[in-house]
Amino acid sequence: MFENYKVYETTLAGRPLKLETGMMAQLANAAVMASYGDTKVLCTVTASAKPREGVDFFPLSVDYEEKMYSVGRFPGSFQRREGRASEKAILASRCIDRPIRPLFPKDMRNDCSVVATVMSVDPDCSPEVAAAIGVSAAIAISDIPWDGPISSVNVGLVDGEIIINPTLEQREKTELNLTVSSTADLVAMIEAGANEIPDDLMFDCIMAGHEANKEVVKFINGIVAEIGKPKFEFESNDPDPAILEEIENFCIEDVKKALDTDDKLVRDAALLPIYNAVHEKYDAQFEGNEGKLDEILYLVQKHVVRNWLKNEKKRVDGRGIDEIRPLNAQIDLLPRTHGSGMFTRGQTQVLSVATLAPVSDAQKLDGLDEEVSKRYIHHYNFPSYSVGETKPSRGPGRREIGHGALAERALVPVIPSVEEFPYAIRVVSEVLSSNGSTSQGSICGSTLALMAAGVPIKAPVAGISCGLITGDDGVYGDFMTMVDIQGLEDFYGDMDFKVAGTHKGITAIQMDLKVHGLTPEIIKEAFAKTHKARDYILDEVMLKCIPEPRTELSPYAPKMITTKISPDKIGDVIGKQGKVIQSIQEQCECTINIEEDGQVFVSGLDVEKAKQAVSIIELIANDPEIGAVYSGKVTRLMTFGAFVEIAPGKEGLVHISKLDVKRVEKVEDVVSVGDQVLVKVTEIDDQGRINLSRRDALVEVNGAVVEPDADDTPNRREGGQNRKNGGRERRGFKKHD
Repeated sequence: MFENYKVYETTLAGRPLKLETGMMAQLANAAVMASYGDTKVLCTVTASAKPREGVDFFPLSVDYEEKMYSVGRFPGSFQRREGRASEKAILASRCIDRPIRPLFPKDMRNDCSVVATVMSVDPDCSPEVAAAIGVSAAIAISDIPWDGPISSVNVGLVDGEIIINPTLEQREKTELNLTVSSTADLVAMIEAGANEIPDDLMFDCIMAGHEANKEVVKFINGIVAEIGKPKFEFESNDPDPAILEEIENFCIEDVKKALDTDDKLVRDAALLPIYNAVHEKYDAQFEGNEGKLDEILYLVQKHVVRNWLKNEKKRVDGRGIDEIRPLNAQIDLLPRTHGSGMFTRGQTQVLSVATLAPVSDAQKLDGLDEEVSKRYIHHYNFPSYSVGETKPSRGPGRREIGHGALAERALVPVIPSVEEFPYAIRVVSEVLSSNGSTSQGSICGSTLALMAAGVPIKAPVAGISCGLITGDDGVYGDFMTMVDIQGLEDFYGDMDFKVAGTHKGITAIQMDLKVHGLTPEIIKEAFAKTHKARDYILDEVMLKCIPEPRTELSPYAPKMITTKISPDKIGDVIGKQGKVIQSIQEQCECTINIEEDGQVFVSGLDVEKAKQAVSIIELIANDPEIGAVYSGKVTRLMTFGAFVEIAPGKEGLVHISKLDVKRVEKVEDVVSVGDQVLVKVTEIDDQGRINLSRRDALVEVNGAVVEPDADDTPNRREGGQNRKNGGRERRGFKKHD
């Protein structure tokens, strides 16, 4: 039945890697079941027979689909069905998309769909790695034109040792989470989050990943040689060279004048009449396919910009090759938020806003790995007005999620631990104006916002991008890099190499390419230029705006206090049906969260009330200290004294002789039910009953003087007799539910 079924096996990082084809999804152009350990991902690729009309790009879609059955769990949604892709699935899709896209013919317009379905997950064998390799093998053996294959691996750094595809245990210890994709010769994609890794060590890790990829590419090439299909012919979308040359000669001088400005609005306005003139002259010649003219004008502008950069060392806005655009940093623009910072680089402007919340507000995650929550969240918004367009908001797309994740990775290494700073933290970056490198602007703005909010980050983080122009020979010929690329240089250039980090080292990398890959020399040069640039941004702009994190939080931020109790006392603090903890929260106007290990987080706007709540919790969880003074509530009056609750469920007796510094005739003369009074613990008997003294508390706290006849109380002996004979109610002496 499956006469075309084939199995190919090798090893990767000491674990079995298996690629199967010919059994499943036989109607796709190609399908591969990629198995890595017990991880299994079905990778399929399909392409339309005809090009899509009216598009000026290659219509490729890549979907990485997480199936919860792969880890033996139900989806967490109400419908118990996989819904919208998780953030991690979207990021995995982008990591597959970025290295494979440049390897398709640039003039092809046939729809192409790549789907990687995760069906079984071995925690020690990354499904993202299996998916990337499986997708590469599927496209390579298919009939779809493609200049692959590629391979992808994860790289970790554990105790100074570079690890390829770290296991679950190693991932928990790693200082680096790096994904490297490569062709046989070039590094095609880099995505990294790192704990301030030095440039040279990061380079070594990238090269280690590249070497591992070479073996997998060789393995896939062997499969292609055996079962690869001939590639189909497609209708090229490239314009006729003669027509391209004619239109270029017609408008190139006007295009040069229009592009020669540092103002995006001025540039767009100057290009508009050129577009109109070209369409007026050539629309009749392109009747029914006028969109081709816009593509030709794109190629003319691309030629001008690349020629300026490569041959004349001239940038569109007149800057030097490694000159950064004008910078500005500001904080405290929004008075009622917990922290705000705005970072401006040329015409790129990002406003970041930090919000602090109880740890219980950490985001819960429903995915395939072991991570169930995160307490630092970064969101990135890119409204249409930021690029001068009119388009309704439809929520974050893949680009917004990817840029937000990049900024999050860049800042996570400097976020203080929950023990140092017991808050959940959310930062939102609003792109107000975009002309290149908004993701890096969001990193700078978010650092400002966090420092303004009083988050004691370990070090400030800045981000910068590096561009690339290659010659006609590709990356093996002449190349040049430039720092801080603006939108036009990103659009017409070959690379957007984004690097974020501190003075000490790199915290995040994201690399987008339009060419097949990078040589080691290009990567080294990009590292050197971005390191120098981010040091300048930190020292000359950001730290001059705010040199260190504030020591005090905003008055509108919750004040957080933590304590630790024995886990077996958690029930006492919560109380029956939650009555005790609810009472504390109401009394102290705070929010209380208790972890399973006994860690307690108390948050409220009034720090003194939060401290009071902590005292109550500690008193419930621990026996009162003899000699300690507490504030308690009078609950009952007896002839021989008053009962005072010093904590929910913990009550003691203040004998009438201990009610005041003077002689007391009646208990009612001194206190009433509901009064809040200071009392001192004088005794805890062997049955756990608590004796209190208001008189001793007044002497200790207020310096009151005891009158000579204070102990001459008529009911004193009677009260003692009642107590000895069991007149005192037992239930008031021990804590109760």
